[in-house]
Amino acid sequence: MSRRAPGPAEAELARLRGWLRAAKGPRTFGSLARRASAAKMPVAACTLRRAMDGRLPTLYTVRAFARGADADEQEAARVWAVAAAAAHPAPVRQPVAYVPGRGITTLAGLAGAMKRVRAEAGGPSLRRLAGSPEAAGRISRSALHNALTGLRLPSEQLLAGFAAACGAGEETTRALLAARARILAGPQPRPRAWTAEQARYQMLRDLGVPYWMRNEDINTLGLGVDPDFPVRRRPSPARRTAQRHRRRRSQRRRTAANSAATNASLRNEEANTGQG
Repeated sequence: MSRRAPGPAEAELARLRGWLRAAKGPRTFGSLARRASAAKMPVAACTLRRAMDGRLPTLYTVRAFARGADADEQEAARVWAVAAAAAHPAPVRQPVAYVPGRGITTLAGLAGAMKRVRAEAGGPSLRRLAGSPEAAGRISRSALHNALTGLRLPSEQLLAGFAAACGAGEETTRALLAARARILAGPQPRPRAWTAEQARYQMLRDLGVPYWMRNEDINTLGLGVDPDFPVRRRPSPARRTAQRHRRRRSQRRRTAANSAATNASLRNEEANTGQG
């Protein structure tokens, strides 16, 4: 009975396993894990062991395997990329035409834009997005989940890798990065909205109309101002002077009353002291 010839995916995965087996040599998985962790790529021994079971490991695992075995990490990444392309061929899909708008200023809005980009790409799973050759190991499933649910602001590297994995163009990538920058900058102050009365008052000031003129006098100037629209004007100079004098007289009366009350209390204390 003839055996079925291995396909391209099985052949590339077998080549990756052979490369890892040759790099491992006589070392144990525990020693590889300790050496990789000491080289600032922490990994578990069981994870390295699962990389040899026939399934496609992650790029991080392959790089940690190579670092623990003192092998060439660039060659390991190249062999992994070939195996990943054969194991998960990119589906034929139309380029993403959706470009997020400039109104995205919140985490929820950015998450909604990322969900739409993912939907237009055919709805690939998080595992496929994280393991796609276009992402080149720049994103993880947990980080993607946090970004798509609006739990955490994604990094620029994650957004660029996500857009590349979804087959989005440069315009979509720039729009996602610009939305992230707007979220970091925070809400911008809105321009002040003038009422009709304030707008008319500013127009009169720009025309050089004195602020003490009455509405009837303004209407005689022929400035094209609606005569039925009253404007609250500043008081005339004479009225402002009278208001200022009233405020000063009121302040002097309060000062005199306070002084009288203070003197009366002092006299009472002196009298009580003399009697004692």
